[in-house]
Amino acid sequence: MDSTRLELHRGDITRFAEHDAATAAIVNAANSSLLGGGGVDGAIHRAGGPSILEECRRLRATTLRAGLPAGDAVATTAGRLPARWVIHTVGPVYSRDDDRSETLASCYRRSLEVARDVGARTVAFPAVSAGVYGWPLRDAARVAVHTVREATGADDPGVDVVTFVLFGDEAFEAFAAELDAH
Repeated sequence: MDSTRLELHRGDITRFAEHDAATAAIVNAANSSLLGGGGVDGAIHRAGGPSILEECRRLRATTLRAGLPAGDAVATTAGRLPARWVIHTVGPVYSRDDDRSETLASCYRRSLEVARDVGARTVAFPAVSAGVYGWPLRDAARVAVHTVREATGADDPGVDVVTFVLFGDEAFEAFAAELDAH
């Protein structure tokens, strides 16, 4: 039996609150600049306030001078969000000609590794790459659920709860179908 519980929530990830915000992380579907953008990224930066952007700028000036590569993840403060950390991950842009599903899977694996490193017990994920990056929702759900299940097995001492926080019925239904399938 898995030690990590997987849940679904329909709504706005910037308003999603876990039971204990002191041990919660929200994942941001960021762009490589880490300096904000559209979609989930812009919403997280706006709702979290300037402290998130300040930390992202520090990262860009020091350890991530070239930006955060696709498939990787890094944590910052969550600012005014109902969590302790934001874990920024850069998903791949969908391509019909080039299979980038391993990079998408890496977003989930690396985010969970970063969550463990900072001590997060709960993690809220959006549907990484399924917005402006064009990843088809059903396939995004398949990669996300499979990867999170694989990365949080029975002997995982880290994250207790992973919640996919999905904006809109289509995304929610795609992830629900994938969770129900296994």
